[in-house]
Amino acid sequence: MDFSLYNLGDIKLQSGNIIKDAQIAYKTYGTLNPEKDNVILYPTWYSGFISDNEWLIGKGMALDPEKYFIIIVCLFGNGQSSSPSNHQEFHNMTLYDNVTQQHRLIKEHFKVEKIKLVTGWSMGAQQTYQWGCLYPDMVERIAPFAGSAKTAPHNFVFLEGIKAALQTDLEDMPERGIRSFARVYAGWGFSQPFYKFELWKTLGFTSLEDFLTNFWESFFLKRNHKNLLSLIWTWQMGDISNNQIYNGNLEKALSSIKAKTLLLCPEIDLYFPPDDNRDEMKHLKNAELIIIPGYWGHFAGGGINKEDTVFIDNYLKKLLESN
Repeated sequence: MDFSLYNLGDIKLQSGNIIKDAQIAYKTYGTLNPEKDNVILYPTWYSGFISDNEWLIGKGMALDPEKYFIIIVCLFGNGQSSSPSNHQEFHNMTLYDNVTQQHRLIKEHFKVEKIKLVTGWSMGAQQTYQWGCLYPDMVERIAPFAGSAKTAPHNFVFLEGIKAALQTDLEDMPERGIRSFARVYAGWGFSQPFYKFELWKTLGFTSLEDFLTNFWESFFLKRNHKNLLSLIWTWQMGDISNNQIYNGNLEKALSSIKAKTLLLCPEIDLYFPPDDNRDEMKHLKNAELIIIPGYWGHFAGGGINKEDTVFIDNYLKKLLESN
């Protein structure tokens, strides 16, 4: 097991349900300095394992383990933290549930009081916003990329589609549902021009069918269908104001963020479009919105296109170097 588990004991969720003996998975890179002020928190995304986040970490990069103490922390339901696949009595968890338990890990285990940066892609971005508004005096900078503070109605509908596909033969032949789910997802993860100009060839695939089978299906067949369903619920309920602190007031939640904020949004993201971030900018006090140009859609933030990776890394460097 190439990661660590922190025992949280029995945790009570927003729903009132209790998960007994809950565990949160994490992995660290670099060394925590004596002042404990070089911490970067980097949450995982929908279905992502810890290893799927590592493309953004490296010597000379913004997330440089020779300078910073980087913590990748896992969503509940991803298969490494407590999830339906590894826990007998698992209950669906909100963004609030996830981040408050991550906060326990940071405070109780690492004894850290300040975080230099929280950053993440997609659902990792949603957690990043949640950190910013729940712990405004702890988080100095946030950089959500390809995500939003609240799951938009159109995003919700997209998730209804992949959820319906996933539930095909759920109990008897879950593999069939996962294959259907992956093919529906394929039409959303990348943009229309990505397919028009056959950019999948740059990833080494020989045909569109090869790409659908050996990129999309192969990835999700390594995941557990019950975990995927649980995380869809978390994503659909995504709203950083859905808690007793903000009572559904999204504008208040956004305006409470004190951290210096960088929003990075792919030019053609089909389910976290730039307009959602532009709306958020109206309520963020110290924020900049940068569009990631190009045709890679949502996966401009996924670490598979070198140009996009360099683009994101350069802006993260600027953010970390800023006052």
